Amino acid sequence: MVADLTIGKLADAAGVNVETIRYYQRRGLLDEPAKPQGGHRRYTTDQVKRIRFIKRAQALGFTLTEVSGLLQLNGGCACAETQALALRKLALIEQKIADLAAMRDVLGGLVQQCHAGDGETSCPIIDVLARE
Repeated sequence: MVADLTIGKLADAAGVNVETIRYYQRRGLLDEPAKPQGGHRRYTTDQVKRIRFIKRAQALGFTLTEVSGLLQLNGGCACAETQALALRKLALIEQKIADLAAMRDVLGGLVQQCHAGDGETSCPIIDVLARE
C-alpha cells in the first residue's frame, strides 16, 4: 500500500479520467491524500482497487449513493445486507426490462400500422402521441 501514484497515474491505472477521481473525492467515495508541501498528492494501489470497485458496481446499475453503502458494508461481514441491496436492485432491473418490453411492443405495433406517409391516412404514431 505504498503511496506512489500521481492522480494521473491513478486515473490511468483505474481506467477513468482525473475528473472522475476528483468527483469521487467530492462525493466522499475516495479519500484525498494530504498534499506534501511543494509536492503532489500520492495515491496507493488500494485506491485503484476502490475505483475499480466503484466502476464495477455502477456497471451493475448501482447509483453512487448505493455504492457508498456497499463500500461501507465491504469492510465487515455484511453479506446479508449486501444481498438484500442486490435483490432490490435486481427487482428494479427486472421492472425496467418489463417496462422496456412493453414500450417496444407498443412502438412496434405503431410502426407496423404506419403507412409511411402515403398521404391518404394520418400517421398512427402521431395520432397516439397527440391523444389527450
